[in-house]
Amino acid sequence: MEQRTYKQYCATARTLDLIGERWTVLLIRELLTGPKRFSDLQASLRGLGTGLLAARLKHLEHEGLARKVTLPPPARTSAYALTEAGAELAPAILELARWGLKWAMDERREDETFHPGWAVLGLRACFDADAAAGIHVVCEFRVDEEVFHIRVDDGTIEALHGPAQHPDLVITISENAFVELIGQTSTLAEAVTTGAATVSGDRERLSRLARLFRLPSRGVRQAPQPSGQAS
Repeated sequence: MEQRTYKQYCATARTLDLIGERWTVLLIRELLTGPKRFSDLQASLRGLGTGLLAARLKHLEHEGLARKVTLPPPARTSAYALTEAGAELAPAILELARWGLKWAMDERREDETFHPGWAVLGLRACFDADAAAGIHVVCEFRVDEEVFHIRVDDGTIEALHGPAQHPDLVITISENAFVELIGQTSTLAEAVTTGAATVSGDRERLSRLARLFRLPSRGVRQAPQPSGQAS
């Protein structure tokens, strides 16, 4: 299949030539949190057929944005990882996430899939580095069957899939309650009160941690009114 192009000598157009096809940005989103096996990508990107997934990965490889790797023991299986060029798309993807939290997110629709692991990137998008100066904390999240963790170290954040070795805090929460947190229709304190979440560990660090992530205030997109209609 011939690659579509805008045929414009423009940095934005050239970038969209590389990553503008449907599913490509989401593939990069998945790989930003670490190498993934083909089956991992299939599980996270429901609706993306096997043939199209293979084609998109081949495209990313051909353009020098992704490469095949072998996972370390005990897995020792083939996976895909971003190259240096692919990894440098992280700021752009995080800005898209921040914009989406303000202007695109509302209540979850009935036909929308959700994976708690997507929050690994979302936590990075909402992180306030200035507020985290001097703070050191490791927090593990257990959302139904998915486990991921963050490590805050004096203004920096590392967010990874899998359990933490020595977490200061462990937050166990149901997927539905977690979705409500993302949708800003509930708080962690409310989830704990209702029994939808539990927290173990240093509660003082929990209060500090809560101040390090800032969800943007919701914006309302407004289409222009028809000419002559009163506002």
